[in-house]
Amino acid sequence: MEVVKIILPALLVLLTAYLMIDKLLRNEEKRRSFELHKNNASTITPIRLRAYERLILVLERTTPSTLIVNVAKPKMTNLELHTQLLESVRQEFSHNLSQQIYVSDEVWNHIRSSQESLLRLINTCASKCNPNDSASILSEIIIQVYDSSEQTPSELAMIKLKSEVRSFIN
Repeated sequence: MEVVKIILPALLVLLTAYLMIDKLLRNEEKRRSFELHKNNASTITPIRLRAYERLILVLERTTPSTLIVNVAKPKMTNLELHTQLLESVRQEFSHNLSQQIYVSDEVWNHIRSSQESLLRLINTCASKCNPNDSASILSEIIIQVYDSSEQTPSELAMIKLKSEVRSFIN
């Protein structure tokens, strides 16, 4: 009976100490996890925002009017322009493939769709032209077809990208 009087309070003290230390350790783990998340966020956020910026630039640089101005040279033929446009679009997107790890799959799919649509547009318009004619003919056709679209895949990709940036910032 004497032993129980000694052991029972000792067990209660031990149990209380265990519960308090366990709670303290859990709180410390939560604090460390929060600090790690905070540090990662301060590192990742600028990188992710730069990725969004780069992808918007790619979409802007690959709009037909901008692309044609940057690629077309005097005395270029339709065939030369066609080849240069395709190469330029592929290059723009391939230089920014790594940015997909910073955006959602939905946004990346829209960006890929934009690229594929643009390549199809260039090929379709080029098939309507004589390869040896002046590149201005192909340029006009591409711009007319692109401008006649209500909402292009590039515009849709930009909208999705901007929406994701806004939700990320907020």
